[in-house]
Amino acid sequence: MRRLGKLERPLLIIGLSLLGVYLGARVHSIIFSRLAADKFEEAQQSALRQQGTPLNAESPDFSLWSEKRIKDYRDSLNAHFAPAIALLRIPKIHLQVPVLEGTDDLILNRGVGLIAGTARPGHEGNIGIAGHRDGFFRGLKDVGPGDRIELAEKGKTETFVIDNIEIVDPKDVSILARRERPSVTLVTCYPFYFIGSAPQRYIVQASLTNSDLRNLQADKEAGSEFQRIVENENKK
Repeated sequence: MRRLGKLERPLLIIGLSLLGVYLGARVHSIIFSRLAADKFEEAQQSALRQQGTPLNAESPDFSLWSEKRIKDYRDSLNAHFAPAIALLRIPKIHLQVPVLEGTDDLILNRGVGLIAGTARPGHEGNIGIAGHRDGFFRGLKDVGPGDRIELAEKGKTETFVIDNIEIVDPKDVSILARRERPSVTLVTCYPFYFIGSAPQRYIVQASLTNSDLRNLQADKEAGSEFQRIVENENKK
């Protein structure tokens, strides 16, 4: 019994030391995650200011969201994210959400995600963006042909007009193929209020407006002229 008594004190000291290390690491992790979330929010707000756009409330409009999605969104605020590559706005449904790189669960809890293999915002092609049907993209049920979709990035905003809405099988990737004009394709699960894993996909497609097409053409012509000048200089 005396031997056990002699062991109790060092064991207690070791135990308290390990507990202190664990609590210190936990506190550091929480503080670091919060600082990372704040940095992400600051970058997002800075991008909005560059666009001259009034800042929205700090939190999204949760009125159409499921309880689980609200919880997942709030939990995601403690995670670290790279800065948003663009801001997606749909004026009709008062949606403004960061577009992040990728489509894993954490990214789609925090915002919407750029689908791998599709065009990037600001480039020609078909920009594929995915979002949750019970979160940011639930409002897609209320948009229609002629409504505007805006993508803001790097000091400029491109405007797209919705020209196609359809419901497809999850395996149908043809909706992400390059279209006749520069486009954006929004993808979410369907039906919107289905309980469990939704069996279909709700697709909203929009094409770049004529005014933005003219700007795109002007940029291409300016780039071609610059390249021609460079080539001529190199020949001298």
